[in-house]
Amino acid sequence: MLNSTSGAVYPQNVVLRLRRLTLLPALLAATLSIALAQAPRPVDAKALVEKIQSELSGPFPPDEGKPDGNVPHGEFLQGTIADSKIYPGTENGFEVYVPAQYDPAKPACLLVKLDGLGAYEGTVLDNLIARGEIPVMIGIGIVPGTIWKDPAGTPKRAAFRFNRSYEFDSLNDHFPEFVIDELLPAVQKLKTHDGRPIRLSSSGNDHAATGGSTGGIGSFTLVWRRPDQFTRVYSVIGTFVAMRGGNEYPALIRKTDPKPIRIFLEDGSTDAWNPLFGSWYDANLNMESALTFSGYDVAHAWGTHGHDGRPGQVIFPDVMRWLWRDYPAPIQSGVSHNSTLQEITLPGEPWRKIPQSFRGAAGLAADAKGEVYLSEPVAARIYRIGVDGKPAVFLREGGAVAGEAFGPDGNLYGVVPTERKIIALNPQGHSRTVAEGIAASGIVVTHDGTIYVSEPGAHSDMPSRVWRIGSGEKKVADRGLASASGVALSPDGSLFYVAEKTTKWIYSYVVQPDGSFSGKQPYYWLHMTDIPNDSGAEDLAVDTHGNLYVATRMGIQVCDQNGRVRAILPLPTPCGPVRSLCFAGEHFDVLYVTDGTQVFTRQLKVRGFAPWAPPVTVPSQGPG
Repeated sequence: MLNSTSGAVYPQNVVLRLRRLTLLPALLAATLSIALAQAPRPVDAKALVEKIQSELSGPFPPDEGKPDGNVPHGEFLQGTIADSKIYPGTENGFEVYVPAQYDPAKPACLLVKLDGLGAYEGTVLDNLIARGEIPVMIGIGIVPGTIWKDPAGTPKRAAFRFNRSYEFDSLNDHFPEFVIDELLPAVQKLKTHDGRPIRLSSSGNDHAATGGSTGGIGSFTLVWRRPDQFTRVYSVIGTFVAMRGGNEYPALIRKTDPKPIRIFLEDGSTDAWNPLFGSWYDANLNMESALTFSGYDVAHAWGTHGHDGRPGQVIFPDVMRWLWRDYPAPIQSGVSHNSTLQEITLPGEPWRKIPQSFRGAAGLAADAKGEVYLSEPVAARIYRIGVDGKPAVFLREGGAVAGEAFGPDGNLYGVVPTERKIIALNPQGHSRTVAEGIAASGIVVTHDGTIYVSEPGAHSDMPSRVWRIGSGEKKVADRGLASASGVALSPDGSLFYVAEKTTKWIYSYVVQPDGSFSGKQPYYWLHMTDIPNDSGAEDLAVDTHGNLYVATRMGIQVCDQNGRVRAILPLPTPCGPVRSLCFAGEHFDVLYVTDGTQVFTRQLKVRGFAPWAPPVTVPSQGPG
């Protein structure tokens, strides 16, 4: 894997010194044409990619990487982050390149390069900005963190831990959060030699990332996890192999609703840095195939080299032209060939945010009118969201209700775990207790009024239980699950589903005529996040095609009848894990989702199934 070639040693405190590469003659700076700093000129994308492919075996540096006496040069600033809350104890050095054309009155575009930024990248930015082929942008090079044994020692000092693989190879949110919440604020505390403050654009359309090897997958993760902040990425010999889960990316890309990002991949046909982890080249081919299948604006250049970053550096100038072509037009999401996404989503239909925030929103449930009821346990309040999307208080002191579900009688049933009881609320908000002694989580009510609730175990020695409540009595329908949460029924009422929040499983049961269960299986398999390492599944919903929608940390995972995740609908970033979901609206074809604070809606092609409605038969998908 590539290491930083900057050779710099950084002081322990955040940013203190400036290094100016070349002093700009005032006259030259004053005579620069304003047109040179404007948006890039349109390019023929296909022809440019063909040119990039032909350049792979060319000389280094290419012409655009050589200093030009007629082009103004910027300056480097340097600094260190030594007080990271995301990577405690680490020291992360960084470099910042500020081009000569930068004017703080207009916040600059941004290029983040993993493993550091050097004079070559600064020269390329100089030349391309001067020619008007990319917008004015500031370059930031981030060096992976190290925990030193002797922070004040020599450049060859020993380390307790090198964080490069942990920071860059991981698929979780830690590195994106580090860049957005710690690195960029540290950079914007700097000033140039002449006192200009560093001001970066806040638009993700103005931000790009790049890196090689482990830095390649790290730059992709930055863009993939936070498309609201980064939309363009260039990965050189990227490590999309079985090192820290990078081999999972192609599957996730194929299943996930397309994101508004643009990607360029580079690798060589003999690339296998360490065969223990697999073939880097095969992994990059899989990435390109998955991205193409999913409708992304993706291009690639494949060489005949091994794990060598030099060819990727040679084509860096033209890749930058390709990434920034048509700027400032925003990058749009493509159309995936995923058949399930095509079955359930409407092209171009976005998530829409309800214009109100909540505290710990949970228990989304829809009544027969398609209106949504939402519990706010912290405030002991229940809201009703009309089909017009406007929320209003339904019950100001409704208790700490968690899960909610409507019954065939039009009453809203809720679980109150802090009081260990199940309640029913009539349309006027009058409450009665249905059952006691159950600290429940999820709830569903069938067409005949039978209530099923899940009760998570208090600890590992007290496993979960599933209760059946009806005819004035309660019975344990099943026991032994770990962290039971959301519950649901198939549209024909023949199958019952229970999610396990801390695992990747959703259990399926056959419902007997008397309401009891048989045929218990850990049937539905979910994708899990890297940190924390669980699905976080909290709520379930079913559509009239028989698909199961699961509220998870990764978004809404949509499973087919045979227990496989076929589609993933992530919420707009930044968002927390999905806490609850339901189908609602006049035709029950609007999906309502909350992360506990925000509520989003999305019009779908399919209709949801209400468990309290009469059972309906859906066509079988067969054994698959």
